Amino acid sequence: MPQIAQVQVNFWDQLCEFKVGEFNLTSGDQVVVKIEWGTELGKVVGLKEISDQELSSYSQDLTQIVRKVTTDDLEVFAELQKQRANALDYCKKIVDRYNLPMKVIDAHFSFDGSRLIFPFIADGRVDFRQLVKDLTHHFQKTIRLQQIGIRDEAKYAGDFGSCGRKLCCKTHLHELNSITSDLADLQQVSHRGSERLSGLCGRLRCCLAYEDEVYQQFAKDLPAIGSIVSTHQGRGKVIGWHTLKQTVDVLLEGDERNIIEIPIKAK
Repeated sequence: MPQIAQVQVNFWDQLCEFKVGEFNLTSGDQVVVKIEWGTELGKVVGLKEISDQELSSYSQDLTQIVRKVTTDDLEVFAELQKQRANALDYCKKIVDRYNLPMKVIDAHFSFDGSRLIFPFIADGRVDFRQLVKDLTHHFQKTIRLQQIGIRDEAKYAGDFGSCGRKLCCKTHLHELNSITSDLADLQQVSHRGSERLSGLCGRLRCCLAYEDEVYQQFAKDLPAIGSIVSTHQGRGKVIGWHTLKQTVDVLLEGDERNIIEIPIKAK
């Protein structure tokens, strides 16, 4: 069956998909690919088999991997990596010169050498037209400035979470999905406060999504907050859940101080 490879080119970009063709690939392999702005070197982070019918339904733009990396490719890539630090320092100096409200965090030379990309973080829109002109004149390359999110910066920098492990976004979490306060509410951890629920990036922890499916399934059997239920001590109003324990807190009618915890199967 045909295979599709998910390839990570830059840490701040979404995964790109390519036809595998006749190559024998595994996750972790480095490959040369052609994308919108030129030729790049990327890493395979996932493979999936699809039918011929599914392949035909894919975008017309889906291209095939050019090749697996060679020793020569790695030497070219290593030379480009040596230029990153100087390019980043120069860009930061120009940003400071124009007093632009942005934080440039990396410099990326495209594998074919035609383009130089600077990912940056900013609270809003930034007018960097003059910055691009100066960078283009200095490097004599096509310049691309790409605004990314603060979570992408944490993914790039790495570090360890409060769990004692390396950040998920640095090790295995290749796509950063939306994490909302609803996840914390359902798992009944909102009371812990934003400091304990936030990762190093300052946003809600991605791991809140890991057990969401389990909590959603368990919550289906619980009576709605505010509903009236019957208990062995009389009728009362549901005022709280203990999702994993499958119990609820019930405020009994006629006594505002009498709150009991009961399993839902015995209500």
